[in-house]
Amino acid sequence: MQERLPVEHFHFPVEKIKAGYYSDAYFLRTEEILNGDNHHPRVLMQVFTREPVVVCGIDECIALIKTCAHNPENITIHALHDGDEVEPWETLMTIEGDLADFAHLETIYLGILARQSRIATNVRRTVEAANGKPVLFFPARYDTWQTQEGDGYAAKIGGIKGFSTDANALASGGKGLGTIPHALIASYNGDTVAATAAFDKHCDKNIARIALVDFDNDCVNTALAVARKLGKNLAGVRLDTSGTMVDKSLLGQLGMFNPTGVCKELVWNVRRTLDAEGFDYVKIIVSGGFNPQRIKEFEALGVPVDTYAVGSSLFDGNINFTADIVMVDGKECHKAGRKHLPNPRLELVK
Repeated sequence: MQERLPVEHFHFPVEKIKAGYYSDAYFLRTEEILNGDNHHPRVLMQVFTREPVVVCGIDECIALIKTCAHNPENITIHALHDGDEVEPWETLMTIEGDLADFAHLETIYLGILARQSRIATNVRRTVEAANGKPVLFFPARYDTWQTQEGDGYAAKIGGIKGFSTDANALASGGKGLGTIPHALIASYNGDTVAATAAFDKHCDKNIARIALVDFDNDCVNTALAVARKLGKNLAGVRLDTSGTMVDKSLLGQLGMFNPTGVCKELVWNVRRTLDAEGFDYVKIIVSGGFNPQRIKEFEALGVPVDTYAVGSSLFDGNINFTADIVMVDGKECHKAGRKHLPNPRLELVK
């Protein structure tokens, strides 16, 4: 049986949650009415989504219910596991008990599932597209810092092993990866070789020496200059050309392809040039606007990329979850169109 994250792994503002601070107001009214009327039927709440997704956030939802419900000992949960693939309308979790004990949690657990499943699904599709090549999780700058630990867990569930921040890497027991930003190169008066040499001199030798080579919009010559300077110490070069720019090496090749950004022709130019001078061991990392579709195109064409660093696309789209009561006191009772859909894949949460 697959292990779940223990309840103690999560930390909630329990009193605020129980008081309804993060809940849609009508759920609080529901609890007020049920308690005021002393009306306490036992209900079965069914949770589903309308599209195929990699579900994530299940363990956190379970911990939420066990920690922040009223009388959680009277609530029974059946659920799938984080990382399971679900089909549209497939039940991924049921919550059974007195609605007055957990109505205030619906807003929160649906939100947890929505965010984490969106990231896990995007990550898995990206990892699948990369065809076994490493994918780095680099979207931390696209959302508030407060989400980084949970986002990193969802990315781990999706299949990524490399992260840009320590917070993202927490769930994987690792550290943030990264080499030099454009800001460091600018601080060395735009001299990429000098900035990379300083990185090589001062940073932990266990950190791979990856040079960022697009500062002058001349990736081929910059990559070659850095390789000549660092020699065997250089593990790789990263191409990050803006989508509004055309690298200098492509100016004589224009006419038959879209030359902007990190296009396949630019990657080939860098690879051939490095190989021609004996730097075939230097890996090529690409970043800047990569998503599953673009990665699939590169892979299908055999573009010599070794690692994909992916950012904002891992937050793309919306995945929404819905919770409905489908049984009341053991009898079917539900909104039209939302019938009870038992799922033999669900496991009792102990």
